[in-house]
Amino acid sequence: MKRKIGILLVSVLGLVTLVAGAGGFGILYLFWVYGRDLPDYSQLADYEPPVTTRVYAGDGRLLADYAVERRMFVPIRAIPRPVVQAFLAAEDKNFYSHPGVDLMGVVRAALTNLRNLGTSRRPVGASTITQQVAKNFLLTSEISLARKIKEAILSFRIERALTKDRILELYLNEIYLGYGSYGVAAAALNYFGKSLDELTLAEAAYLAALPKAPNNYHPVRNREAAIARRNWVIERMVEDGYAGAAEARAAGRMPLAVSGPPETEIYSAEYFAEEVRRELAQRYGERMLYEGGLAVRTTLSPRLQDIAQATLQEGLVAYDRHHGWRGSIDRIEPGAGWAERLHRVPRPDGLGAWRLAVALVADGEGAEIGFADGSTGRIPFAELAWARPRRDGQRLGPPVRAAADVLVPGDVVAVEAVSQPEGAKEGAAPYPPGTFALRQMPEIEGALVALDPHTGRVLAMAGGYSFQRSQFNRATQALRQPGSAFKPFVYLAALEAGLTPSTRVLDAPFVIDQGPGLGKWKPANYTNRFYGPSPMRMGIEKSRNLMTVRLAQTIGMERVASVAERFAVVDALEPRLSMALGAGETTLMRLTAAFAMLDNGGKRIEPTLIDRVQDRHGRTVFRHDARECPDCRAAVWRDQSVPEVADGRERLTDPISAYQIVSMLQGVVERGTGVRVKTVGKPLAGKTGTTNDSRDAWFVGFSPDLAVGVFVGFDEPRTLGPAETGSSVAAPIFRDFMARALADQPGIPFRIPPGVRLVRVDAESGLPAQPGDRNVLLEAFRPGTEPEGEVAVIDGGYVPAGLDLGTGGLY
Repeated sequence: MKRKIGILLVSVLGLVTLVAGAGGFGILYLFWVYGRDLPDYSQLADYEPPVTTRVYAGDGRLLADYAVERRMFVPIRAIPRPVVQAFLAAEDKNFYSHPGVDLMGVVRAALTNLRNLGTSRRPVGASTITQQVAKNFLLTSEISLARKIKEAILSFRIERALTKDRILELYLNEIYLGYGSYGVAAAALNYFGKSLDELTLAEAAYLAALPKAPNNYHPVRNREAAIARRNWVIERMVEDGYAGAAEARAAGRMPLAVSGPPETEIYSAEYFAEEVRRELAQRYGERMLYEGGLAVRTTLSPRLQDIAQATLQEGLVAYDRHHGWRGSIDRIEPGAGWAERLHRVPRPDGLGAWRLAVALVADGEGAEIGFADGSTGRIPFAELAWARPRRDGQRLGPPVRAAADVLVPGDVVAVEAVSQPEGAKEGAAPYPPGTFALRQMPEIEGALVALDPHTGRVLAMAGGYSFQRSQFNRATQALRQPGSAFKPFVYLAALEAGLTPSTRVLDAPFVIDQGPGLGKWKPANYTNRFYGPSPMRMGIEKSRNLMTVRLAQTIGMERVASVAERFAVVDALEPRLSMALGAGETTLMRLTAAFAMLDNGGKRIEPTLIDRVQDRHGRTVFRHDARECPDCRAAVWRDQSVPEVADGRERLTDPISAYQIVSMLQGVVERGTGVRVKTVGKPLAGKTGTTNDSRDAWFVGFSPDLAVGVFVGFDEPRTLGPAETGSSVAAPIFRDFMARALADQPGIPFRIPPGVRLVRVDAESGLPAQPGDRNVLLEAFRPGTEPEGEVAVIDGGYVPAGLDLGTGGLY
């Protein structure tokens, strides 16, 4: 009997051994089959989750952020312990003790699922945090046995390769917790408007309840289920020793109060922000832009940007009003139900603070209007008298004599609330409440750029009337002819060749044969008049085309092209005489930067919108100011000498020639085509620009420390109208910008470089002033070039003695 029992025991043990061996072999076989061609888990050691890139204005305000997933990465050492403990209690209480797979948890889940067979309860899982990391980072969400086996294999491997803290760090920063929240830091902000260290026990427990199914525990739609799940997590925390009973009871009684994220102040400068986005994408690639967590400090000055956008819009609206009324935005049936019909009218992009209204009654005194909310108002006749009908060529129709000439019942128009007549004097009677003015969104477009002439930092940029209406940036993307705004570079070339601001140039008819089949080119002055021999200064102040062409013919267009290319107005200028009058295309940004280089004494700058870029770890990866200054990093002041930073800017022209041009451009504002700007009352210089048929209007100028360019024109070029020029269209916008930008600053004179001789000359002749002369100015000369008497006149053929023509001539 004993022998039989022994044989039976041996047989059972043998069978158990055989089964165990087969099972072990089977497990090894599964590991071999499913362990092949698995993703490389070692990449997790250096994994950096996608993080939001943030762009800041110069004063630190948020300008824009770019992300695929809105995430804030928080190192594990910075995540508060209660938050970590809540997730461990809810997801994996044995995390710090299991090897990647919790075998006891697997058995417990299997038994639970057996007991729940035939019920409506969902099967429970036993995935560890490590397994969830393996699935989220390396596998798909496919529901299959094969995926679970691969997940387990990867989990064992991950545990051998990474520390527990690193695995937990990856998990807590990667998981999706609903409300557009990737990671616990984003969830704390989006649900409760708090940082992680501000969360209560109840709030941390609620976040820990979300990983399995955020939508099932939505705090509003599924409030009861959300509270029940949160309280379950709190109970688990008590069981695991992470919370006391009294603390847990208090947390369980707390209401689930979701406040949402605090309102983030994002400063709106959309043209500027989009230009920065394009530059970042070009420099670092789209993936780094949207996932790299860059911190970008830009050059933008919000104060100047507000002024830039406002003055540009005001200038474009003023031009548009000056050229008449184009008609209503839409029409609806007047009569009963008009408010509902008005509500269905689409709001035009770029309408801004203006409101849509429908004309109800139009009479001799004005028009009654209604709004989509059923309220009404009135437009007095004075606020629509400007709306003469627009004719072809930007011309005006007959004057408005009654409101019915402009509006009829059913017209849908833009209006703005007003409290007193435009331009009313102080003490004038105000309008009654509910008074509105007729408005019209302009067809005309334009741009304004302001930059620091010493560094190239772009302080403000308005690329159009409204970014919502058109994302095309006319400051950087529109190639247009600068017209007379190019002339300073012709005159600079002449100064470099040895001429002076007092050199007299013949202003008389000019004809040139352009070659076979091309006919004769006959440039003319804007006034269609001729002024005879005049000082070079007069040519730029009064924008004389004929003087400029003769000057370019004398010194040679190759010399002009060299200056234009040196100052980066264009990349390559064709050496044709028409180019001297601004026929070559450029952008507002390039032309403004070129003027800035005249302002700073002739030193090269590169326009930049970005001061500094840091990566997600805070390392600086780009800095616009690349100069080295070790002594600038001193943490404590110990009476050491002030650090000296070398000026490495390339010199483009000598400072005397640059100042002579600045002085001549100052004359444009004081006496010439830019005299409208003089009312600012500060030292300013600049140049108007108008192209053929008045298709483009420019004003580019500067103070000693601020360069500004303005462009106005239609996107599809056509005439701005009879008698419209850079002086009438663009200069007022420049003037208004400078008046506001420099309002709280003292007037600073332009800096005169060493070696300049200032001589009193007669403004009409350029010759030394005599006693009793009234029209006298101080002219800047290079030593030894001061006029001493009558000088020869440049007529396009005569070359004064001492003039350095180089390879100049007629082109």
